This record gives sequence, structure tokens and C-alpha cells, in this order.
Amino acid sequence: MSSNREIKQDIRRLAEERDAIILAHNYQPDEIQELADITGDSLGLSIAASETSKKVIVFCGVYFMAESAAILSPEKTVLLPRIDAGCPLADSITPQELRKVKAQHPGVPVVTYVNSSADVKAESDICCTSANAVRVVQSLESGEVLLTPDRNLGKFIASQTDKTCHIWDGCCCIHDELPIEDLRRCIEAHPDAVVLAHPECQPQILALADHVLSTSGMLNHAGKSSEKKFIIATEMGLLYQLRRENPDKEFILASAKLLCRSMKLTTLKDVHRSLATMTPIITVPEEIRVPAKKALDRMLAVPRDN
Repeated sequence: MSSNREIKQDIRRLAEERDAIILAHNYQPDEIQELADITGDSLGLSIAASETSKKVIVFCGVYFMAESAAILSPEKTVLLPRIDAGCPLADSITPQELRKVKAQHPGVPVVTYVNSSADVKAESDICCTSANAVRVVQSLESGEVLLTPDRNLGKFIASQTDKTCHIWDGCCCIHDELPIEDLRRCIEAHPDAVVLAHPECQPQILALADHVLSTSGMLNHAGKSSEKKFIIATEMGLLYQLRRENPDKEFILASAKLLCRSMKLTTLKDVHRSLATMTPIITVPEEIRVPAKKALDRMLAVPRDN
């Protein structure tokens, strides 16, 4: 196979033979997003895959995302084309560390961001996404919560609620290290642009944003907005979908440093190899999967905003 076009054609053939659905996170390389059956955020993709009749899920993303798919679809085969695609944010917390902190705050519910490992979810009371985090926290009866593992999302939640928030000291290094000088220069160069920032960014970045949104939130907002120019403060992969869905609008990346190398590991050859060999398979042991799914189910049961 000498061209991307030929590789894509053979991937589609293999996917049909294997009864597979191909998922791509919004931060994946453009050619992976173009190939995918569904693109989106991590939990949304896992939910969508669980609702299909396909027997095989090919998750083009990072390890914790494939775990989430395995948690929600234990009867399906979940493939992660790059087994080495990890996430520093998910790695910033272990179940052992979480148990120690839980012991220091007995009875305080643990709200864990979906960007976490299955075994950390299993130690948690309820999960949240960047889109529903505030709603999830507000739904809890407790006046005190333990928020893990992203400190910037935790600080954002704390700014939106009167609950006492204990915040884990983890972060997404890509969002956390976005230089404020880069964003300020971008705003100065494009004063007519609307600034959309991800809540994994530091508070001083969010203070400059017009809207603080998840990746799906950014896509929805840009699609519905009458504005024509946007500065995007999240990983650069989102620009592919933003531009594809809104060809009449302009999207400017807040900084060239918004590049996640883990998210860019997956290639077309990796996807082809994964489908051809049906490896690497991601599984979650039942003793972890069941409590982790409870934490996800509790989140999904929280009423949506009207």
C-alpha cells in the first residue's frame, strides 16, 4: 500500500470484515479524524460505541479512553492502535494515592474527571466531564467534595459553586502550560475574535476567555454563533472539526504549543495493523469495571440543564 488513500480503503475493508466501528478523539491527527466513523470527546465516543451493534471498537485516542469504552461495552472487543498512547493527567493519580486522601476526608464524595484510569474511577463516587462538571457537583447533597485529578478544572468548578472543594494537584500539561503571553498576543492581533478556552487551562487563561467550554462545547458554540472569528485555547486537533463544520468562519490557535504528542501518535498504518491483527486489546477486570461503571452511571443519571 503506497498511499494514504489505499491504506484508508483497506482499513475500511478490514473494518467491515471485523464488524468494527472506528472512533477518533477530537485531538487526533486530521487524517485519523477524516477516516473515523465518529469523532468527538472521550466519553461521548464510548457512549456512542456502546449504542451501536458493532462487535469491535477501534479507539483512536489514549489509553484511558479505550478503558472507558471497555467499561461501557464489556461484550465488545476494544482495540487501541497505539498501546503507548498515554495521558499525563490520568497518570497524575493512582488508586492507592486516592485511597489515602479519601481516608483524610471520610464521607466526602469523590468526583473524578473522566480523564482518569479505570481503577481510579472505581475508587470514585461519581465521574464528570469538562462539560457537565459543575452540574454534577451541584447535584450532590454534600456541601463538601473531593475533585480529581485536574486542578484547573477543579478550580473552575470551585469558582462556580459554594461547596467546599478539595482539589487534586494534577493537570493536563498541554493546557496548563499554555503561555498567557501567547494568548494575549493573539487577542491583540485579533481583537474582533471570540476567545474559547478549555477548563483544563489555568485560571488566568480562563479569565481572558469569552466562553469556557469543553471540546464538544466549542464545536456546538462555533456552529450556532453568528460570530465569524474565534481564538481557540485547546489542543490543535480540534481545529480540523471546527474548520470542517464551519468553512465560512476563521479559527486561530491561541498558541503553537497546544500540541499533545500522545494524541498525535496514532497513524493510519497503526489503525490498519490493529484491525489486521486484532491487537492490542484493552480489557478492564470485572472487579474494577463494575464500580467504575457505577461512577459513570451516576454521572449519566444527573439531570441535564433545560
